[in-house]
Amino acid sequence: MTSTDEAKQAVRRAVWDLLEREGVAPPGVHGHIPDFAGKEDAAARLADLEVWKRARVVKCNPDRAQLPVRVRALQEGKLLYMAVPRLATPKPFYLLDPAVLDVPFEIAATSTGAPEVAPTVGTDDMRPVDVIVCGSVAISRPNGVRLGKGAGYSDLEIALLAEAGLVTRETAIATTVHQSQLLDEDLPHADHDFSVDYAVTPEEAVACAPDRQRPSGIIRSNLRPDQLDTIPVLR
Repeated sequence: MTSTDEAKQAVRRAVWDLLEREGVAPPGVHGHIPDFAGKEDAAARLADLEVWKRARVVKCNPDRAQLPVRVRALQEGKLLYMAVPRLATPKPFYLLDPAVLDVPFEIAATSTGAPEVAPTVGTDDMRPVDVIVCGSVAISRPNGVRLGKGAGYSDLEIALLAEAGLVTRETAIATTVHQSQLLDEDLPHADHDFSVDYAVTPEEAVACAPDRQRPSGIIRSNLRPDQLDTIPVLR
């Protein structure tokens, strides 16, 4: 583990501990994207942003914390892409089209419901994405540097979409988090990490100012052997 990895993990542990101590995340939050109290309010605040209102295509992570975001996207008639957990299928995204779904959106937009009702698609069959919503463990308020749970899947998802030209510098990236996950300090980051443009909590929507360019594709020298073994699209 590099010094950057160790520094990231120290921040994650501190945030997970804080969320548990405050009682605003379920027990056992360590190692996960936190399912936080007030997630519905954060999703509503995100939906008030002009960048969301203009969006027709949304890509969102499959974690419970962002379920209200995914449901709202479908309710508003937006096309929704959701990553297959761990990118484990040759076509690594679910396509959720509210015009054709015949089950409640609250079911279709879950990690257990989507496999039952949504086809999987690869980047060749996807439309350009207007807004990406990701889950986070911690966010730096000044520059939007994001720490996930450490598995690296969100970085890979965005890199795949960027490599395919479906995500550009103009694509907005947002996250919904509890207020305690929004930190005033700079956070450690690596070259494959992306920053967010908007950090939205139940209390506020912060327009961050990323101070570096996001990766334009997969940085193959950073891929781990286990990723190459278990993620078909990387092969």
